[in-house]
Amino acid sequence: MSRATAAATTAAARALSVVGHPALLMPAAVAGSAAANGAPPRVLHLGLAAAVAIALCVIAFSLVQVGAGRWSHVDASVPRERSQLNLVLCVLLFGAAGLLWWSGQPRLLSLGLGLGGAMVVAAQLLRRWLKLSLHAAFAVFAAALWWPNAAGAAVVLLLAAAVSWSRLALRRHTGIEVTAGLLAGAAAGCAFAAFVR
Repeated sequence: MSRATAAATTAAARALSVVGHPALLMPAAVAGSAAANGAPPRVLHLGLAAAVAIALCVIAFSLVQVGAGRWSHVDASVPRERSQLNLVLCVLLFGAAGLLWWSGQPRLLSLGLGLGGAMVVAAQLLRRWLKLSLHAAFAVFAAALWWPNAAGAAVVLLLAAAVSWSRLALRRHTGIEVTAGLLAGAAAGCAFAAFVR
């Protein structure tokens, strides 16, 4: 592979990894799928607000960690960094799910956030053996949020495939780690879809 081709491949992989980052993808998936599936405006606004608030907290936490010299990169690829990020994600996702459930909001919102938290718990439990790709997991889960809108789900599944490729191309994960992420996202997506029916 020539240098120009390698540089173009890396640039494309980085762009896909950013577009498919859970902090960006999930708010877009929540808003798009809720609108496409005819959710009431209140549900759309609450879901989007929760997803954006969690994403902003994750971004702020990551930037503070890097700025303070505690992390080497916002990607949190070092095991210690990833464990810290996973703990923050669990607190945010389960905390938001519990708060929405407690305040009597639609159960789908709590379920979606709780399933997101469950995927992070799975990543944390498996960390001794592999680094489960949360990019891949959340991308597949985002596709499930679009169901029963098949066209929207198909587009997001294509994005999930591209994001999975990007994580491999950037050498952030192995094939097994990406596959584990895809399976975790599919399991969470199936649980969400079963509840929606």
